Amino acid sequence: MSKLSDKVKETIAEIRPGIIATASKDGKPNVSAKGSFRVLDDDHVVFADISSPRTIANLKENPQVSVLVIHPKSMKGCRIWGKGEIIDSGELFNQMSKEFAELNLKVNHVVKITVEETQDSF
Repeated sequence: MSKLSDKVKETIAEIRPGIIATASKDGKPNVSAKGSFRVLDDDHVVFADISSPRTIANLKENPQVSVLVIHPKSMKGCRIWGKGEIIDSGELFNQMSKEFAELNLKVNHVVKITVEETQDSF
């Protein structure tokens, strides 16, 4: 069974940015808005690291991630919890790098999150 419901997928597709929360191994939190946040498949979401040194540093120490996608007017949306994987080569990395190169942005890494739990407030 898919971890991401159709409604959660629709919400992610409609709302930008996704708010990504990470923490270092010592628990120091970091929150970062990611305009590149999107659904990859039924069990994964991704975002491009354009300028996210603290997010990447935290993920190297602690792969746990929480994501908030919320509509600013209705204040409804979804939360996602999972584990982040830092990708710096391969098909997914190349695909996102090409997409952002067209916007004159360099992708340093792609973060692929394996969804473990979701909560929606539609």
